[in-house]
Parts: sequence; structure tokens; C-alpha cells
Amino acid sequence: MTIDSDEPIHEDRLWSDGHWTARVIKNEDDDGWAVAMHLDGGSEPALVGPWTMGRDKKNPKPLDTNAFNTLVKTAREVIRRSEQQLHAQLNKNVNVTVGDKRLRIALAIVPDDEGATATLSALDEFDEELARVSVPPTFKLSIDSAQAWVASGFERPR
Repeated sequence: MTIDSDEPIHEDRLWSDGHWTARVIKNEDDDGWAVAMHLDGGSEPALVGPWTMGRDKKNPKPLDTNAFNTLVKTAREVIRRSEQQLHAQLNKNVNVTVGDKRLRIALAIVPDDEGATATLSALDEFDEELARVSVPPTFKLSIDSAQAWVASGFERPR
């Protein structure tokens, strides 16, 4: 869903600043209303939530500047949290101590439609990379697997 114009739109059920668009829609699950927030260029809404009924208890409350600004802030937060969750799923690290050295072992997975790839790396206390190897994206990073990798002299895990 995109609006072709960069001109602001301020209608009762459609509000756009050229970057974000709020559209009040009939809630298919009940007799109420919902609002869908779309980021320009996005095919799916970034946020869908319930919308307040108007005074007649049949029609939705009209959109206004304050409501739109609140919806934009909420939609941005939803996107930010989603990005943080994805980053956490794809990037893991553990700390291990070997002798008197503390190492950070990091696993970074790069998703791809053709097939994900993953890299395992060892960094010293100054974030200097000591080793890097490719691993299957299914590799499970744990303290035990990190210590075993360090003990092997950073050989590619099997």
C-alpha cells in the first residue's frame, strides 16, 4: 500500500505525511474498527491495532494530528524491536577464558533466499580478530562449543 503523492493527506480515515500512512479499516473480527500504519514502500503494514469508535458508536473516530503522530511513534518502535529481535537471532556471542586471555567468540548468520551463511570468529579483549571460519548456519554457539573451537586451534568445526 503506497500513496503516490508526497502531498500530505488529512482525511477522516486516511492520513499521510508522504512517508507514513494511517488508514482506518473495518475490523473483520468484530463490529469495531482498526488502524493500519504503512511505511512508504512497504507491502505489509508495520502496525495494525484497534481504533476508537466515534460518538455515534457505529463509525470510527476521525484521524487527527495527535493520533497520527502517536501511531507513527508506535509503528517506529514496533519496527525497531523487530529489527533488534532479528539481529539477536542472527548474531550471538559468548565469552571464554583461555589461560589468562579472555576471548569473545561470535557467530554471525547472514540470511539469504539462496541459502544462509554463517561465520564464527574469535576476538581478543581489544576486539582484534584472532580467527574466522565459515560454519553451517545451524551451528549452535555455546560456551562448550566455543571452548572446543579455541582448543582445536580454531579449526573449522565439523
